Amino acid sequence: MTIKPTPLKRALFFIFFDILLSLGTLFLAYNLRFNFSVDTSYLDNFLLVFVVLVFFKIGFIAFFNIYKVSWRFFSLGEVKKIFYAHILAYPLVVLIYYLIPEYFTPFPRSVLMIDIFLSIIFLGFFRVLKRLIIENDSNVNLKKTLIIGANSFAQSIIKDKENYYVSAVVDDDENVVGSHFSNIEVAHLKDIKEMVMGKNIQVVLIAKSFEIEKLNSIYEQLKEISPLDIKLVSFADKEKVLKSLTVEDLLARHPKDLDKKKIGEFIKNKTILVTGAGGSIGSEICRQCEKFGAKKLILLDNCEFNLYTIAQELKKIQSVCVMQNITDKGLLEETFKLHMPEIVIHAAAYKHVPLVELNVYEAIVNNVVGTKNVIDVSIQYGVKKFVMISTDKAVRPTNVMGTTKRICELYAQNSNTKGTDIVAVRFGNVLGSSGSAIPKFKSQIEKGQNITVTHPEITRYFMLIPEACELVLQAAAIGTGGEIFILDMGEPIKIVDLARKMIELSGRENIGIEFIGLRPGEKLYEELLIDETDAKTDYDSITVAAPTKYDINKLNKDIQELLACANTLEKLKEIVPEFNHQLNEVKELQLV
Repeated sequence: MTIKPTPLKRALFFIFFDILLSLGTLFLAYNLRFNFSVDTSYLDNFLLVFVVLVFFKIGFIAFFNIYKVSWRFFSLGEVKKIFYAHILAYPLVVLIYYLIPEYFTPFPRSVLMIDIFLSIIFLGFFRVLKRLIIENDSNVNLKKTLIIGANSFAQSIIKDKENYYVSAVVDDDENVVGSHFSNIEVAHLKDIKEMVMGKNIQVVLIAKSFEIEKLNSIYEQLKEISPLDIKLVSFADKEKVLKSLTVEDLLARHPKDLDKKKIGEFIKNKTILVTGAGGSIGSEICRQCEKFGAKKLILLDNCEFNLYTIAQELKKIQSVCVMQNITDKGLLEETFKLHMPEIVIHAAAYKHVPLVELNVYEAIVNNVVGTKNVIDVSIQYGVKKFVMISTDKAVRPTNVMGTTKRICELYAQNSNTKGTDIVAVRFGNVLGSSGSAIPKFKSQIEKGQNITVTHPEITRYFMLIPEACELVLQAAAIGTGGEIFILDMGEPIKIVDLARKMIELSGRENIGIEFIGLRPGEKLYEELLIDETDAKTDYDSITVAAPTKYDINKLNKDIQELLACANTLEKLKEIVPEFNHQLNEVKELQLV
């Protein structure tokens, strides 16, 4: 039967041994003072001196919270506090001696000078000794760890002897390399492979923030040494935590010109309506609106579960859930009339290319008519700014989904806005959105299945959802109406390379890659521009596409005909001449 440690038991344990050690150090101090030949007259009041001394000593040690510190976390900081406790306690004993000397005489005051040093040494060493024993016992079972980055977070990891045995530290800062960090000499990052192999490292902890290119370079070096458990610090959290390295970490782009002040000015104290509020993009837009101080959020979605989920997350903002379909214009009008939003962010859409190919009419109704309804109602009720989420698939579309989004862009650009600033923001895939490649690949890996990729040459743009949404809000903030903003998505990524990285990071050696052929409507390469006549903005991460004129009366008529005509695809091509439908043969619907 083991006794479970508790804060009270730990405190009582240390108090008991501190009293015992204090008794021993005081007795030793007397003996040292008199060369181990103490006159018995000096021992008559020994216990009184001891009681007074222990009272103040234990009191000040408790005052500095030393008794709350676990052995494994005892450090130089706690040693300093023990020193301070003694410096405060012993003068008080001297003061009491001078106030009531008759109770202490005879008393050699030099004993206190000897005892203060003995007490600090013995009480401090007692705690350090136990920690050393714990560390030596635990190091046998811990995996050898290398830390990248000599910083305060790395220091906390080194102290945590319960989970990691740190035997090497590397850094790319020339000012740090060669110095000693927590008694470990810091090696150069370029020597990481030699350090890992030479010290039989099993775990690598990345405790420093790196650019994506640098992080990928580190990963490429480490992946050749197998097996390794690679973790990194999540710098997005207020409390930095370690997490396993993921493909999102290796692909994510972090825009350097993110203007949070501009976003805050745009969002703060506004009533904002978000359509598709429970989706991947919509829900993150809601989180960002809460973060940047919106006054009120109107969450509009036709999916009960998604709406409930995002509503449960939003705790610091007034929010209203509206379970509604954007294709019902009458209900939309009631919602706008009731809440009078100042900003509308339209993220509701059918986006899965293969599903839309199988449900063309439903996609046109939801994406085109639904967007038209939201724009029209926004204008009707005097919304100050309308922001539409678009996609790179709207550029020279090869599928119905992209074509419907291009029609939405045309409607947004050419509507009679009557004072409502209407802008669209176009970007590529976001990492981890529902139904996208990464969640699908993760599911296949977890099931031990081969990853299915449509084509070895297929590429896509990728960005993290939070950063894409922040850039959306930044673009919206600078928009004056009629623009289609384009987010810089960096270089396109081969999907097969994405799949390989995910397999490598999983540590599963029995998973391969199968090519299943392009899906209906799918193209190898996505684009963000129709032509090169885009305009710059004040931010390198955001450009503006050249406007496309389309008579709004004709567009309204075309949309009506689109809903009624027999040959829907021909009508889509008439509205969007660059639409080149790719009817790729497919044996089975693959939602990736």
